[in-house]
Amino acid sequence: MTKFGQPVSTAVLLLAHGSPEKIADVPDFLLRVTSGRQLPAEVVEEVKHRYAAIGRSPLTEITLKQGKLLAAMLGMPVYVGMRNWHPLVAKTLGEMTGDGIERAIVICMAPQNSRTSVGLYRNSLRDADPALRFDFVESWHDHRLLVRAFAEKLMAGRNRAQAQAATSIPVVFTAHSVPQQTILDGDPYEIQTRATAKLVAEAAGLEKTGWRLAFQSQGMSRGPWLGPTLEDTIIELGREGQSSVFVQPIGFLSDHVEVLYDIDIVAKTYAEQHSMRMWRADSLNDSPPLISALADIVHSRITAPPPSGSA
Repeated sequence: MTKFGQPVSTAVLLLAHGSPEKIADVPDFLLRVTSGRQLPAEVVEEVKHRYAAIGRSPLTEITLKQGKLLAAMLGMPVYVGMRNWHPLVAKTLGEMTGDGIERAIVICMAPQNSRTSVGLYRNSLRDADPALRFDFVESWHDHRLLVRAFAEKLMAGRNRAQAQAATSIPVVFTAHSVPQQTILDGDPYEIQTRATAKLVAEAAGLEKTGWRLAFQSQGMSRGPWLGPTLEDTIIELGREGQSSVFVQPIGFLSDHVEVLYDIDIVAKTYAEQHSMRMWRADSLNDSPPLISALADIVHSRITAPPPSGSA
């Protein structure tokens, strides 16, 4: 029996995007991202450059650690599956079936729901053993402990930055952009991301005029992407007379290429080129409030009636 009185046939499954361990893995990784569609050589080289610039992506390592911490807190099995790299979701599902798991509470390590992320994670479960039932968490963007986790990182980092700048610094929350058409089709992602930003700002005691939201890491496909971009927001702040900016990603839970490269290298360099100093909040990674948020979600699902059927 587990801490919550559940049989050992119940487990938690954390799903994440995945990232290659070394630069040589990037081409195979991108083939998984595109479902086998070949990308132009220059695109592959650009992605390899990004990974080379940060040395390696710690996403998988951090997610596995998050899983271990959650398992220890819950006293029940926690599995990790990556959609685009190892440990791949299919292999993890096989391990769960082999271990006798019958019900999985599934949490995507992307708190805001979009068909471009959470929707694809759900699709990755389609080939699971029919005997394995899924209780799929659609979103948790407004969970009080997630908000607390972000607010703690925001306040600690911004206080340090303001001590160095000797002035108040505006905050820019960021999340991964998606194609604008996705939002026009009714995707809840933008609404949920704005809700997260507002809740974190309130929890951190920010004035309504002291923060804004931008969308980063726009893709290379054609068509407009959700904005404003982080770069445009930096320019706007400069025009308003600001000389510094504090960035906090609220669509990401751990360090990876979109944080370590897109923000720490590209955005910071861009800010400096426009006479702006830039700081970033630490990523949540293995922060206790984040693990507690995940545990609380699991607890709420365990105490609720189990779902019928699978995802």
